Amino acid sequence: MSRLIRALFTAIALVFLALPALAEVKIQKVVSPGGITAWLVEEHSIPFTALEIRFRGGASLDAPGKRGEINLMTATLEEGAGDMDARAFAKARDSLAASLNFDVGPDALSVSARMLTENRDQAAELLRLALNKPRFDQDAVERVRRQVLSIIRSDAKDPNKIAAQTFNRLAFGDHPYGSSINGTIESVSALTRDDMFDAKNRVLAKDRVYVGAVGDITPEALGTLLDKLLAELPQTGAPMPPDAPYLLTGGLTVVPFETPQSVSIFGERGLKLEDPDFFAAYVLNQILGGSGFQSRLMTEVREKRGLTYGVGTYLATRDHAALLMGQVASANDRIAQAIAVIRDQWQRLRDDGVTDEELAQAKTYMTGAYPLRFDGNGPIANILVGMQMQGMPIDYINTRNDKIEAVTQKDIRRVIDRLIKPDELHFVVVGQPVGLETGN
Repeated sequence: MSRLIRALFTAIALVFLALPALAEVKIQKVVSPGGITAWLVEEHSIPFTALEIRFRGGASLDAPGKRGEINLMTATLEEGAGDMDARAFAKARDSLAASLNFDVGPDALSVSARMLTENRDQAAELLRLALNKPRFDQDAVERVRRQVLSIIRSDAKDPNKIAAQTFNRLAFGDHPYGSSINGTIESVSALTRDDMFDAKNRVLAKDRVYVGAVGDITPEALGTLLDKLLAELPQTGAPMPPDAPYLLTGGLTVVPFETPQSVSIFGERGLKLEDPDFFAAYVLNQILGGSGFQSRLMTEVREKRGLTYGVGTYLATRDHAALLMGQVASANDRIAQAIAVIRDQWQRLRDDGVTDEELAQAKTYMTGAYPLRFDGNGPIANILVGMQMQGMPIDYINTRNDKIEAVTQKDIRRVIDRLIKPDELHFVVVGQPVGLETGN
C-alpha cells in the first residue's frame, strides 16, 4: 500500500509542476478556535495539501555563547519524536508518503509539510510530535553535530562562503547577523542535549508563528489541524534581537585565498520593506543588476567586456537590517577591472538616472515574471507565509503588479538620491586579485 501512496504523491507533484501559473489566487484568512491565524488557498481538485509554518526569529535567537544551537536543534527535530526513535519516525513518515522538512535562517525557522488528504491526520500527528515532543536522543544529536561540523569546515574552504561571512562580520559586528547561523567548531562542539530543548523553546513559540496552507482542506479543518499542531507550544519565546548596526564604510577588503578566480560580495545600505520607496528601489535594482540579461551590470561587465559569467544585485531585506547587495566572480587578473566597471556604473546611475526605455523594460519583465512563481501548492503556501511576515495586505498578490506599474521616473530619481552612493560601496574580495589590496 505504501508504494501506491508514494506513486500517487509523485503523480500529484508532477501534475502541480505542470500546471500553468495561477491567474488569480483567492486567499482566505482563517483563525483557529485556539486563536492561531493562517492564510488559506483552497484547491480541492487534487487530494493534497501543502502547509508552511514559520517562526520569526530563527537562528538570531541563539542563546549568548551558544552560536549554532538553533541550527543544530532544527536539523535534529525529525530525528525521533514521542516514542519513536529516528529510524521509526522516518519509517512512519515514509509509509504515509508525507514530506516534513525543517529549515532555519537568520530570521525564521521554517516547517514545510506536504500530505495526502487520506493520510492528513496521521501525518499531522507526526508533525505534532516533532514540534512538541522531539527526543533529541544523544546519538542523533551527535550524528547531526558531525554533519554540521563538516559543513563548517567545508565553508571555511569555499571562497563564496568566506566572502559572505567576511562581509557580514564587517557589516554587523557582534549582532547575530555578523556570524554564521551554523556556529563555529568550538561553539557547536560544546552544545549539549539540554541545549537542544532550550533552543526549541526559544524559537518554537505561539507568539511568533505564521501559517500558509494551500490545497484540499477547508477553513474549519485547517483551524482544527493548527490547534492540534501548535496548542502545546510555549506562548512566548526568546526576545527578538535589536536592529543591526551597519558598520561598513566605502572601500575594499581583500581576503587572500589560493584560487584561480576571485569572488566578490559588495554592498551598501538599503531600504526596508515598509519604506514608501521600496517598490521604486525594487524596480531600480532590476535595472541595475536584477535577474535576466538586460541589467546594466550584465551588459557592461559580461556582455561588453566578458569579465564574468554572471553579476547581479539584490535588495537584502532582513528583519533587522536592509542592504543593497551584489556579487561577481572573475579571474584573478580581471577582477580589478570588473570592480572598476561596477563602481563606474554605480556613479553613472547616480549622475544620469535611468532611461524611459530601461524603466519600461524593467516593469515588463517584473510584471510578466511574477505569475510564474505560483506554480504549485508548496510555492504558493511559502508566498503566503512570506507575505504575512512582511506585513503585506491579504490582497497583495492581486495588487503587486499595479505597484510596479505605478513607479515613475520621479520615484526612481528620488530613490537614486537616497540609495545609490558610490562612496559608500564596499567590496569584499576573496582570492588572489591582481592590482587590488585592502584600502584601494
